Amino acid sequence: MTFIEPADDAVAGDLYERERERVGYLPNYVRAFSLRPDVYRAWRGLVQSIMGGADPRRFELATLAAARRLRSSYCALAHGKVLAETWYPADEVAALPVGLDEVDTAVMEFADRVAADAASVTRDDVERLRALGLDDGEITDVVLAAAARSFFSKVLDGLGAEPDAAYAELEPVLRDSLTVGRPIEAR
Repeated sequence: MTFIEPADDAVAGDLYERERERVGYLPNYVRAFSLRPDVYRAWRGLVQSIMGGADPRRFELATLAAARRLRSSYCALAHGKVLAETWYPADEVAALPVGLDEVDTAVMEFADRVAADAASVTRDDVERLRALGLDDGEITDVVLAAAARSFFSKVLDGLGAEPDAAYAELEPVLRDSLTVGRPIEAR
């Protein structure tokens, strides 16, 4: 669950209710934010703004790369699942960036670098992406995805939020390769 005592249903009210409707159960990440619901709502708005201008597949690739670098099992599992449900077979997601073209590999490498140490990013790193055909808006999208993931992952891990037990049902190759930090919640 989490290291903190989350808000109970009576206090969290519509936050819990909306998320149960949206996801089908109450995710541990919502419990982690339950004492600061305005921050959670702002986070959702930020992600929607970032995704609104980004290529959805590229957003997921950048997010997965950042989550792995940050050792966030929760985020790696969540976004790896999206990639496996929408664009790639589970075994390919487990091996990413292996099998990607040069552009998508560079995007994942760049997102990894931003998540690891954004101050180490150089003009040459950006020029490499430009040379591969990304425009400045697309490069910005990769940085935004990686930076936003850093915030969310650090909040979840800092509060001890375990990935939801539902992730245990993922194909073993995907589940095992994306559990890079905290273990999945026991049922």
